Amino acid sequence: MVATCVFGAQWGDEGKGKVIDILAADAEFVVRYAGGNNAGHTVVIGEQRFALHLLPSGILRQGTRNILGSGVVVDPWHLVQEIAKLRATGIEVVLGKNLFLSMSAHLILPYHRQLDRVFEDLRGKGKIGTTGRGIGPAYMDRASRSGLRLGDLLDPPYLEDRIQAAISEKTFFLGPLDAKELCRELLELSRELKAGICDTGLLLRDALDRDVNVLFEGAQGLMLDVDLGTFPFVTSSSVAIGGVGGGAGVSPRAIDRVIAVAKAYTSRVGEGPFPTELKDERGAFLQKQGHEFGTVTGRPRRCGWFDAVAVRYAVRVTGADTVFLTKLDILSGLSQIKVAVAYEADGREYREFPAGLPGIERLGVRYQQLPGWDEDIGKVRDYDALPEAAKSYVAYLEELLGLPLSMLSVGPGRDQVIHKELA
Repeated sequence: MVATCVFGAQWGDEGKGKVIDILAADAEFVVRYAGGNNAGHTVVIGEQRFALHLLPSGILRQGTRNILGSGVVVDPWHLVQEIAKLRATGIEVVLGKNLFLSMSAHLILPYHRQLDRVFEDLRGKGKIGTTGRGIGPAYMDRASRSGLRLGDLLDPPYLEDRIQAAISEKTFFLGPLDAKELCRELLELSRELKAGICDTGLLLRDALDRDVNVLFEGAQGLMLDVDLGTFPFVTSSSVAIGGVGGGAGVSPRAIDRVIAVAKAYTSRVGEGPFPTELKDERGAFLQKQGHEFGTVTGRPRRCGWFDAVAVRYAVRVTGADTVFLTKLDILSGLSQIKVAVAYEADGREYREFPAGLPGIERLGVRYQQLPGWDEDIGKVRDYDALPEAAKSYVAYLEELLGLPLSMLSVGPGRDQVIHKELA
């Protein structure tokens, strides 16, 4: 048995969907344990491109069982729509067969989406750049113990009582809300979903006892973690290995392998610190070549050089065993490539990420410059066949991070990978 946790080591959009899809070929269970439909995991299979927001990326692998764990916030309207879209492409999605939903997962309700917009407007210049999907307000209700959970859909009288209690708290911000109509809509949705609602923690604990392969899929990236990231410009959940325990209902000690996913440069959607951001033609080049537009929001992603300070922090705080590097092919065509090796301010150098330090966006960056390459590497499958400059770049990142880069992605397709450990 191998229990593997895959998480993003930057500010999200690292290419986790592709990595999970590849690893899911050998997994019995793929488990989302945090976040909601603010995630955007893209998988390319042949000529088809799948954008998954809530469903685990293993759903595209026949025979794999997929779980939305207790740490996920679930918009049931979105979930039903996402399932329908996948089925329309010929992908099998059967509740209770290859998709299971935790009874303990909290619901995102229409008033959460409304509150998300209200709160963001109230922040003014301090806006966070939320996706507006209701993620934060749903987690707020979870923390304040006023949220509704998927398991509530199985008991209609209890559901109606819980909705009435929850709505009474929201009228101050939103005005009158119709509890009976909301209850009716949820019960209608439950006809589709209830076959998959169960104690998913028990399913997973039994699976781990049977020594089957389990893959835990992180959403967003560690630099957006509510505790470890660049607060307050973060998401509302624990997105890395620390979220697995409560978010999946298993002991984190069951995890055998931790894989950090980072792309060969850095991007970020929305507001917040981004030390290596490029606001010139090189940033525009990365954005264009990398098709850097948010899968969820469609917003253009800010792009910049690889930040070894941030990624080293991510791999150290999670105890990562290896790094999978994505989008190495996007750097083709740059004559020079830079890597951030330290931050600096007021005569002080920061070689380790200054977690919790206010004003990170004002820090200067110290770079190491490396030669680039012109060759198209999208068809390369053997590490030794890469241009020397590309191999030197990979080797330098390994030196800075203190970990092997055991898989390199050189394009969006399933087969566009180099398994470096086999070289």
